[in-house]
This record gives sequence, structure tokens and C-alpha cells, in this order.
Amino acid sequence: MALKLQKPILSLTNNDYNENGLGDLLAEEGDAYEINLQVFYLLRDSITGWPGGKPGEVRPFHPERSVPFPKTCLVFSPHPDDDIISMGGTFMRLQDQDHNVHVAYQTSGNIAVTDEFVTRFLDFAIGFEELAGISNEKSKQILHDAQQFIFSKKHKEDIDTPIIREVKGLIRRSEAKATAKYVGLKDEQIHFLNLPFYETGTIEKKPWGEEDVKITMELLRKIKPQQVYCAGDLADPHGTHKVCLEVIFESMKRLKEAGDEWIKDCWVWLYKGAWQEWDVAEIEMAVPMSPDQVKKKRYGIFIHQSQKDSVPFQGSDTREFWQRAEERNANTANLYAQLGLTQYAAMEAFVRWHY
Repeated sequence: MALKLQKPILSLTNNDYNENGLGDLLAEEGDAYEINLQVFYLLRDSITGWPGGKPGEVRPFHPERSVPFPKTCLVFSPHPDDDIISMGGTFMRLQDQDHNVHVAYQTSGNIAVTDEFVTRFLDFAIGFEELAGISNEKSKQILHDAQQFIFSKKHKEDIDTPIIREVKGLIRRSEAKATAKYVGLKDEQIHFLNLPFYETGTIEKKPWGEEDVKITMELLRKIKPQQVYCAGDLADPHGTHKVCLEVIFESMKRLKEAGDEWIKDCWVWLYKGAWQEWDVAEIEMAVPMSPDQVKKKRYGIFIHQSQKDSVPFQGSDTREFWQRAEERNANTANLYAQLGLTQYAAMEAFVRWHY
């Protein structure tokens, strides 16, 4: 109602409630002033610069617990760039605030790499070998076969050869690893799951299976996180985010049923992907970003060069991923400001999943 009337929440009147179908609230809760305060405080308490909880402070209405500190946090990224696109500011904030942050890339993302990148990187690899004085006939043969397939034999509907899919997956792993290191993670904090359901070579994926759940459960048991972040974005045009989320939900459910003690203290936060954002009424944690943090996130997205400028499967939205992310985060901050909260440059939003 506040957004519709273009009023801050604290400026709503009894008349506004009655004329917009919310008169029953007045009967249940009393005066508009009291309702306004309740909703305002709910929104205010969702804003935090400490997504892992603020140490040394007991805040009953803070989105996260203050203890334990630091926390072990696990960020699940369906594709190798969803972490930085969807929650890059929060990702960096957790690392900067000394939490033990891990990132798990659930799929290879290989179908989203253009053929031009394959030949470019293979050319570089062979050139590097020659620079180092290494003569590797196998590398040259891989490049020759790839060029033959891409430029002479491949039709639009053809599936890439296994070796080309491997090269494309390697390109995306390299970009993801570089991004995680840009955030500040070390090798042992970066995990590539390569879930089997994704590896069909086509846009159409298999349903998730036992192997996908087993791989995910093994990682969760190894890390024992107190915080898990995963993509709750079901608007992904090809369904990969939905399948990845179902795998995590099934894994967490089985671990709980198995009686794993650590899972009792594990909170799961859902972020949205490149296609949409949570409705402002659903947001339970909003992490603000300064203009400098927005730029730093943008530079992290730029590391994924294979996904910049022209992406094969980006849906009907022609904006680049960094543009989508910035506009979405700025819009969330603007909505909070319109409702009467502090104006920030940008905000990343999360909803907690209770299992």
C-alpha cells in the first residue's frame, strides 16, 4: 500500500487503510500509527552490514545470530558466476569480516561458453607451451580436432564433443576460481561439484539423481557450515537453478533425518539470481552496499570474460549480467528508501529457508 500510494510507511493514515482494503487491520491492531511502527521496525531490522551476525552484540531482532563468531559459511553457486552476480557484496562482506567462507560451484556451466573462446584458449595453451620450450603433440591435436569440428562439421543443433565440453568447463572453472580468489578465498575453500544431472551437452538437463545428492551431502558433511547460501531463483530460463535448489533441499533433509548434530545449528539463506529479486515484503535480510562495494562487485563479475558481452543462453533480457545485478540491487535499495528507510547505493536481499 505504501508503495502504491508513494508514501513512507510512517506517513500512512487510518484513511489510507480504509480506502485500500486494509480496514480489517485497524480493527485487529488498532490505530494506523501502531501498525506503521510495527512494519517499519520489521523492515529496519532486516537491514544489516553483518550478514554473518555482529560479534559481541545481542540483538534479538537481527537477521542472524551473533554467535558463533566467526561462522563457517558455504555459498552454493548453480553456475560458476551466480555467486558474484547474485550475492557478490555479501560474499565479500563475509570474507572481509573473517568468517570461514567456502564456495561450491554446482555445475560446470560449459554450454554457456562460445566456440570462439575454445579456440582462443587452446591457441593460448599451445603458444604457452612453445614459449616454455615444450612440444606437446597431444595439445596440438586437440586444437586441430576442435577447429575441424567447430568450423567444418558443427551445425547449430549439434552437441559438442566431450573434449570441447571439457575445455569449456575448464574455462568456466578458471574464471570462477579467479573470482573466488579476488574475493579472498584460498584453493581449499573453492569446490567444484560438477553435478552429473547437468552434463547432457544440451540445454535440456536430466532430473537430479542419487549421485547429485551424494556429492552434495559429502561436501556438507565435510564443511559442516553454520550458514548456507543458495539460489532460490526459479526464474532461470533453463531450470538449472531449480534443480540445484532441489538437490540442496533433499541433501539437507536427509542429513537432518540421519541425525547429523551440526545441522541443528545451520541456517539456510536463499538469494535470487540474475532474473529477478525477492518481493520487498518477503525480504528477511538486506545487506547494503556502498558505491565502492558496488564497483568491486562489478569488477568481480567482469572476471567471467566468457559470460561478458555476448552470452549464448541469457533469456529474453539482453542486458549483461553485471547490469542486471546493479539495477536489481539499486532498485531494492530504492524501495527501502521509498518506504522511509535509509537510502543506500544498493542492497542484496535474502529469505531464510526453514527445514
